[in-house]
Amino acid sequence: MIDPIADMLTRIRNAQKAKHESVKMPSSKLKEKIAGVLKESGYVSDVEVIPGKVFNELSISLKYDHKGVPAIEHISRVSTCGRRVYTGYDKIPTVRSGLGICILTTSKGVMTDKEARNQRVGGEVLCYVW
Repeated sequence: MIDPIADMLTRIRNAQKAKHESVKMPSSKLKEKIAGVLKESGYVSDVEVIPGKVFNELSISLKYDHKGVPAIEHISRVSTCGRRVYTGYDKIPTVRSGLGICILTTSKGVMTDKEARNQRVGGEVLCYVW
């Protein structure tokens, strides 16, 4: 697998289009942290790491409203393997005028754009979610 983060986002996107309750994928520390940020921001309902013999699995419970509309309307990868996108804290993009989030990996960990601005740290822009 060339880009595991893009694979994770695609699995979430496809599972929501198919109205699945949860989605499973191979786990990594970065994926767990991104899923944790999505949970803290209210885009997914639960995140669980399932231990396995060869590798751990990451299970993400997706969130829908009472009409069946997914909480994540759009999720897209920004920084890729071939094109890394870095930003300073003063130039962190706002997503949908603050209605969405931008997930960054910084020297202080994986966090949303609002947290990065408050802590005055920049980093690599991983994805946009709204």
